[in-house]
This record gives sequence, C-alpha cells and structure tokens, in this order.
Amino acid sequence: MTFLPDGALLGTEKRGALVLFADGRKQVIAGVPTVAYGGQGGMGDVILHPDFASTGLIYLSYVEAGADGTRGSAVARAKLTRTPGGGTLDGLQVIWRQEPKMSGQGHFSQRLAFGADGLLWITSGDRQEFTPAQNMQMNLGKVLRLKDDGSIPPDNPFVSQGGVTAQIWSLGHRNPLGMAFDAQGALWAHEMGPRGGDELNRIERGENYGWPTVSNGDHYDGASIPDHVTRPEFNAPEVSWNPVVSPAGLIIYSGREFPNWHGNAFIGGLSSQALIRVEFTGAGAREAERFNMHARIREVEQGPDGAIWLLQDGSGADLLKLTAPR
Repeated sequence: MTFLPDGALLGTEKRGALVLFADGRKQVIAGVPTVAYGGQGGMGDVILHPDFASTGLIYLSYVEAGADGTRGSAVARAKLTRTPGGGTLDGLQVIWRQEPKMSGQGHFSQRLAFGADGLLWITSGDRQEFTPAQNMQMNLGKVLRLKDDGSIPPDNPFVSQGGVTAQIWSLGHRNPLGMAFDAQGALWAHEMGPRGGDELNRIERGENYGWPTVSNGDHYDGASIPDHVTRPEFNAPEVSWNPVVSPAGLIIYSGREFPNWHGNAFIGGLSSQALIRVEFTGAGAREAERFNMHARIREVEQGPDGAIWLLQDGSGADLLKLTAPR
C-alpha cells in the first residue's frame, strides 16, 4: 500500500486488484494487468513515481504467466486517473521482468522503492531454486537498480557485463519482502530465510549476501547450512532471527506521531503475528521491541500524519491505523 498526496490510500490485493480507500469508501481501480494468482504469487507492491504530482505515474509489481506453466514477477508503470468510481490506469508499460521465468509459485519477492536520486529498486527472490541467487546470468535472488523507465544506470556495479547482469546491485538473497531507505540514504532490506534464518541487511553496492551457501538458519528438512561467520567474504546480516519472525513490509520511521521512534525500523511479522521495532546502532541494528498484533501482518506504511498503518494478511484482513495515546 502507499498514500497519494491527498491522503487517499492505494492498496493491492493478491488476486489481482488495485483498490483505493478515500472518504471512508473502498473503490476499485480499472486497467490493472492480468495477474497469475496462486501460491505466493499474485499482485505485489505499489508505489508512486517520485514526481507523481506532475507525472501521475504509479508502479506495480505482479506475477505474470509464461509458457508451460512458468511464472515470473514483472514491474509495470501506468498513469493513474481518478474518477468518481475510483480510477483507471492508462498507458500501462512493463519495464522489468524476472529472467528466466520458472515453475513453482514461491519466492517472487517483488518489493519496490525509489531512492532520493529517483532510481527504482526492485527485490527479486530466488524462486525457491536456491542457486539462481548466485547465478549472475539471472536476475533472481538479487536486489536490482534501474532508472524510472526500466533502463540501466551507467554506474551500476556490473553494468559492463550487459544483459540482466547489468541490473544487479547486490546478490545472494533468498526472499526479500521489505525494503526502505534511512535518513542517511542507506538502503535496508529484510528477507525471509529458511528455518531460523530471517535477516535484516544493509544493502551495499556489489555485495554478496551468501544465499544459499551460508545462512544463520537451516533447511526445512533439518539439513545444516554453514553460518555466515564461516564465510567472511559474504556480507552478514545486521540482525537475524531464530525463531523466525517471517518479515513482510518495512518502514524507517520519520513522522511526528511517535517522535521517540525517529529513525527506527518497523517490520511486519507473518508467522510471528507481530510488529517489530528495530533500533539502529551505528552501522548495525538490533530488535528493540515487539508488539503482538494477533494477526499476520503483510505490510507496514507511514501515513501522511505520522500514524503507522498495518495491513493484515489473508481473507477478511483488516487495515489498522496506529496512533500515540492521547
């Protein structure tokens, strides 16, 4: 979900809907792309162009079908036109795709963010295939950096190699489901690890985060994975969780509603059914507090007035607004 300049809220629904919440009403936006729904796949993230006020552009991530049952994430942009009944998307243009499409219905990731420089960042999961995260000829298991039209910035770390490799900013990721910039411009992302291996990472240029060679967790069948400490050439997480929290959604707070939490990260928890507050300590981080929400939390967003908004996961999910005690 994301907020429009007038305070209306845009949100995605996994089955393939883009909805608008304004004046106490839920409305549907027409013209969304066809979504391949199933498993972990469907409609994903939604964000605004940095110059939305003049361009009217929004960006959507979603899963699209390929040949022979394959699937992959895509990112499209379109102009949002508001109407009395909700709105429409005009001029939809796909600007990025996971390559290659693969079978299976997991680990699409497909989180989006714009940096202060106007560049677009995309998380791309390993599709539950492990080795693509280390394969530089695939854009799976990576964090990617593009211009707002999908073209390649000339200062990307692997731009000289061309193809999808030129899109890559960092590699060795499993399933990143949250991404946000702090006030100093550093990019942070968390990813859902295996059993006992969820991570919060500071995303750095050209770095390798080690999946599936290392992890602070183990495979679901109990097979051991070497810890990060055994392979110092890989970038280790600033925070890891065991038991896991199943992180989804990430903000770094800057609002006025909770001034004591300026610069803290807030992460939604799926299996943990929690909102997790993280404090940063220099270049590191630590979990500072955990709020039991009694429901799976899929998304976290900061509202225009500084309230923290949570979107629950699943059928009958609620949209929650958190404010300070009065």
